[in-house]
Amino acid sequence: MTERPIDLSSLPSYRRPRRSLLSARKMALMASVVAGLGVAIYGFGPSASSVDVFTSPAHAQVNNEVRKVEKPVGFADIVERVKPSVISVKVNITQKLAKDDSGDEDSSPFQPGSPMERFFRRFGGPDGLPPGMRGGPRGRGAVTGQGSGFFISADGYAVTNNHVVDGADKVEVTTDDGKTFSAKVIGTDARTDLALIKVEGGSNFPFAKLSDGKPRIGDWVLAVGNPFGLGGTVTAGIVSASGRDIGNGPYDDFIQIDAPVNKGNSGGPAFNTEGEVMGVNTAIYSPSGGSVGIAFSIPAATVKNIVAQLKDKGTVSRGWIGVQIQPVTTDIADSLGLKKAEGALVAEPQANGPAAKAGIESGDVITAVNGETVKDARELARTIGGLAPGNAVKLNVLHKGEDKIVNLTLGQLPNTLEAKADKDDSDRGSATRGTDVPKLGLTVAPANSVAGAGKDGVVVTEVDPKSAAAERGFKEGDVILEVAGKSVASAGDVRDAINGARTDNKNSVLMRVKSGGSSRFVAVPLAKG
Repeated sequence: MTERPIDLSSLPSYRRPRRSLLSARKMALMASVVAGLGVAIYGFGPSASSVDVFTSPAHAQVNNEVRKVEKPVGFADIVERVKPSVISVKVNITQKLAKDDSGDEDSSPFQPGSPMERFFRRFGGPDGLPPGMRGGPRGRGAVTGQGSGFFISADGYAVTNNHVVDGADKVEVTTDDGKTFSAKVIGTDARTDLALIKVEGGSNFPFAKLSDGKPRIGDWVLAVGNPFGLGGTVTAGIVSASGRDIGNGPYDDFIQIDAPVNKGNSGGPAFNTEGEVMGVNTAIYSPSGGSVGIAFSIPAATVKNIVAQLKDKGTVSRGWIGVQIQPVTTDIADSLGLKKAEGALVAEPQANGPAAKAGIESGDVITAVNGETVKDARELARTIGGLAPGNAVKLNVLHKGEDKIVNLTLGQLPNTLEAKADKDDSDRGSATRGTDVPKLGLTVAPANSVAGAGKDGVVVTEVDPKSAAAERGFKEGDVILEVAGKSVASAGDVRDAINGARTDNKNSVLMRVKSGGSSRFVAVPLAKG
C-alpha cells in the first residue's frame, strides 16, 4: 500500500497561515542588517525574482568606507615583537634622613622638593614610600624602588624616567627573559624627567625604535611596563590628546593616553601599532593614585633630542635669550592693538642677557622664531630651549605697535635661576595712604615715598576687594611701573594714561607691575563713564 502525503489543508483543525505583514521594504532593511554578518540573502515579497541587497550603490559606498578603517584584531603580534625590549628598573637609595620641625627624622629618603620626593608623596604609600619600597633602619634612608624602561640600542643603552633613578646608589635591570644586569646612570634631565642608563654585561640586547612620526588623537597605543612590580604588563588604549601642559615646567608638551598606567610604569614605553615608541610614560592624573584613564607620555621627538645630548656629554644644554615672558591674553591683545591673542609678551628682559643686548624691551611681543610663528609663551620657551647655545636666531618682534626683526645669538640656559626674595610688605606704606584711582579700585603713592618700594613707579597701598584690579591679582605692595606703555611716578600719571587709553577707545589698559622680584603685565578693564 502506497502511503500518500497528507493534505493538511483538508483537516478541520487546519488554519491557513496569514499573509506576511512584512513589506518588501522592511525585509530589505532586515537583509541589510544581516549583510554585516556576511550572509547571502535573496529578496522577499511578491516578486519571484531574487534581489541581492549587497549590490545596491548605497550599500557599496558604505561598505567601501568601512573597509578603509582597519578593525583591531588583537595586538599579540606587535607585543611579541616589542616586549623583549622593555625592562624593569630596580633602584637602591641610601641617604641620611633629615629631621623635621619637631626634631623627628623625616621618613622620606628623598630631598625635599625633588621630583622623586614630589612623585612619591603624591602617589606613594605611607611616609611617601611607594609600594614595594621598604625603609631601612631609623636614621638611614635605605629604600628600594622599581620602575620601567626600554633598550634603544643593542649595546645596552636604555631610557627611563629621571625620577626613577634620581639619587640612586645602585641600579639593576631585569629583562623580559628574567635575567638581571647591573646598570649605571649616564645622564639625567629633570626638566623633561628623562634619564639615560647603560646596562652592562651584554652587547646584543633587543631594542625599540623611537618613532619619527607625530601621533594623532585617536591612534592606538600600547603601554608596556612594570606596574606594582608585576613585570611585563601590557595595556592598550588610544591617544586622547596632545600638547598637554600639566604644570611640570615650561617645556611641558605631553601626549595624553588612556591606556591604564600605574605605579611602576614610570619610564616605560608607549608603542604605536607599528611597534615604535611614540612616548615615554611619566605621570598619571589620579585622585587615588591608581589609573583612571589619564596618563601622560613624553613625545618621542623630545626623547630623541634629550637622549642624544645625554649620550654625548651626560648633560642637556638649552638655548636661552634671557627674558621673563607671559601669555598674550585677549585683554592684553586688546590693550596692545593686536588682532589675535598670540605670541609671547616680554615682561622683563634680564640684564646683560642676549635679548636685552639685542634691544628687546618690556612690552615687546615675540611673534616668530626663524620664520616660524610663535603661538604662545610656552611654545617660545620650547622652541628656544630646543636650540643649541651659540646658534644665531631671528626673532619677529612687535615693538610699540611696529614689527621689527631682531637678530641675536643664544646663550646657555642656567642650571639654576637666581631667586629674588620678596620684600617684606609690612615695611611698605605704613605711614603713606596714597591717592585713590577710583575707576581702578586702587590707592597708590609714589614709590620713592614708601620705604622699601624703590624709586620707580607707584606703589599700591590699598585695593578695593570688589574692584577689577582685585580680580586681576593686585595686592598691597605691588609697584606699578608703566601704564599703557608710559612710565608713571604719581597717581596723576596713572589717571592721565588711563584717560589716554579711553580716548583711544581701548576696552582695557595694560600695566607693568612689579611684585616681589619679578615683573608681569596685567590688563585691567576700563570702567565706562
